[in-house]
Amino acid sequence: MEAEELLKRFALVKRYTEGDRDFTGINLNEANLSRINLSQSILRGASLFVTNISGANLSEANLSEANLNVARLSSSNLSRAILNGATLNVANLVRADLTAAQLIGASLIRSELVRCELSKANFSGANLTEADLREVKLTQANLCGANLSGANLRGASAASANFQGANLHGADLTKAELSGVNFSKADLRQACLQQVDLCGADLSGANLKWADLSGANLNGADLSDSKFSGANLNGADLRNTNLANASLVHADLTETNLINADWVGADLRGATLTGAKVYLVPRFGIIADDITCQWVDISPAGDGTQIQKFKSSSESRKFLNHTPGLVRIVVDALLDHSANSALAIAYSEIAQHYPPLSCPPNIEVGYRRTTLTFRFDSDEHLLPAAFVAILPFKDAVQTQKNIMAVSKNIESQDLAKKRRVQLSKALNAAVENLNELKNHLQGVLNAHQQTRFFHSPTQTILISSGQEILTVQSHPNFGQRGGNNHQSKFSLPVGQKVVDFIASFDYVD
Repeated sequence: MEAEELLKRFALVKRYTEGDRDFTGINLNEANLSRINLSQSILRGASLFVTNISGANLSEANLSEANLNVARLSSSNLSRAILNGATLNVANLVRADLTAAQLIGASLIRSELVRCELSKANFSGANLTEADLREVKLTQANLCGANLSGANLRGASAASANFQGANLHGADLTKAELSGVNFSKADLRQACLQQVDLCGADLSGANLKWADLSGANLNGADLSDSKFSGANLNGADLRNTNLANASLVHADLTETNLINADWVGADLRGATLTGAKVYLVPRFGIIADDITCQWVDISPAGDGTQIQKFKSSSESRKFLNHTPGLVRIVVDALLDHSANSALAIAYSEIAQHYPPLSCPPNIEVGYRRTTLTFRFDSDEHLLPAAFVAILPFKDAVQTQKNIMAVSKNIESQDLAKKRRVQLSKALNAAVENLNELKNHLQGVLNAHQQTRFFHSPTQTILISSGQEILTVQSHPNFGQRGGNNHQSKFSLPVGQKVVDFIASFDYVD
């Protein structure tokens, strides 16, 4: 150690030992201050260019606006230190402790922070361009609006950190632990996110164009309004994600797990979806032009036990743009408060025994009528759901007879055996629960025996995904006014109407 450096160090230590803590603007360029204790010192605007401060104790020190360019701070203690506006470009901070430190607006261009402890640190607005942050701990850190373009965050642990609006263009986050992280409106273009854990993360409005998310875990993440154009999501886990209005143009979703994801409003033009797992994924409200998809996995567990193959892009597009089937019960009366309460209780009871009706109906009250509409992603539920949904009404018996007649008519049609078995099985499941459902509903309905609503004429209409309409029951007095009570017979839908209706099903082989 040169004499000049020794004098600098000695003078500094002497002042600190004597209780002096204010070293504002001090010039310590190129000095050797390794392992020195300057805890709680004030070093605002200090010049520490190329200074060796490795292993030093600078905890709770104020280094705002200080010049630490090319400084050596490896293994130093900077916990709760204030470095707002400081410059640490090309500085060596390997294994340094910056827990809860403040680096607002600081510049750390190409700095080395390998294995640093940065939990709860505040880097908002900081410049970390091309910084080396491999295996750092950023738990609950604040990097809102920070510039991390080209930064290396491989293996970083940043659970619950805030990267809102941050620039991570071209950053490498391979195998990083980022569960619960806020990346909303962040720029992640061309970023490498291979095998990253983003479980439950917020990426709403984020820009991930041409990013590599192959093998990434995004289970439960919010990806709404995000941009994935050209992104690689091959084999990624997107279960339970919110992809509403996301742009996935030309994205690679090969063998991606999308079970229970919501992508209504998403743009998938030119995307590749071969082998994607799409059980419980809404098959409507998306743009799927020019997609590449030879087959998808529709099994509940995503284990390949149920595969849907496609012969052409138009066939796969039609499958993904499925229109939900509807069961519509039109009641020739206005819904009053008493009937509304009874309906809510009745359908709640029904849902407990017949899961396909777990979603409550859309209720539209018109000038003289009330319409209950149930929506189903699978056409096979239409007949059994109508069989069960009509239970609260006096017309239930006749409606159910008609549905059974339609079922028998289907059995006599020239349909694939598997299709007949599937439709029959679904209806039999509803029939088997009938007596049990009636017993559970009896108390509810008895309490509302005087309510005109449930005794009013009804129409039960089924609308398939192919937009074919089948009226399975229409009370002869439906629409009649002035006490007209003629005894016309109920019409029974048979023959060609049933054939056309079944043929329009979006049936999965």
